[in-house]
Amino acid sequence: MIVCIPDVLTAEEVKKLRAEAALLPFVPGTETAGGRARRVKNNEQVSQKADERKALHEIVMMGLMRNKEFNRVAMPKRIRPPLISRYREGMAYGKHVDNALMGPKMARERSDVSITVFISDVDEYDGGELVIHGAFGIQEVKLPSGSVVAYPSSSLHEVVEVTRGERLVAVTWAQSYVRDERKREILAHLAQVNEKLNEAMPDAVETDLAHHSYTNLLRMWAET
Repeated sequence: MIVCIPDVLTAEEVKKLRAEAALLPFVPGTETAGGRARRVKNNEQVSQKADERKALHEIVMMGLMRNKEFNRVAMPKRIRPPLISRYREGMAYGKHVDNALMGPKMARERSDVSITVFISDVDEYDGGELVIHGAFGIQEVKLPSGSVVAYPSSSLHEVVEVTRGERLVAVTWAQSYVRDERKREILAHLAQVNEKLNEAMPDAVETDLAHHSYTNLLRMWAET
């Protein structure tokens, strides 16, 4: 399931991210790419050695964790520290699949959901679309600043060449309580139905049944 979520970050948070990122050193993105991805990755990212990057991480993480729709579709158990990535004119990231396991060797985390937080606005650069290749075709994603796209980490995807301007994003990955993307989609839809029923008919039998079904499917499928 590919989900686009508007206004995950406020305008003030986006402004702060841009200002803080401009003061930090950027290094080639290949420093954090896996073996095959390194061949096709041509971008820049804030250096992992810059301690100041943690302030940027906090802004992104706070926005994600307070957003109801993101939590409904991703069901995050853990979220990786974000990478602040920059694409200047001529830069791109060819077709690749994100690493299945991330983090230090003794504390690996599985990547279930890939997340892009858009910091640059759509009129600030040409090209730079995130292209996700799925079973039902190709989807191009380019969203306003503060928006988020979340999609299965198992997806083949790419960022096409930026032909004008600069594309600044934060990218991160979540290990979900529910690893199967099909089950996550069912639970996300059922949670939405449950929420609407609870608003419209809080005392109805159908509302209790929807909540009962969601809770027990989650109990059946979740990994803790």
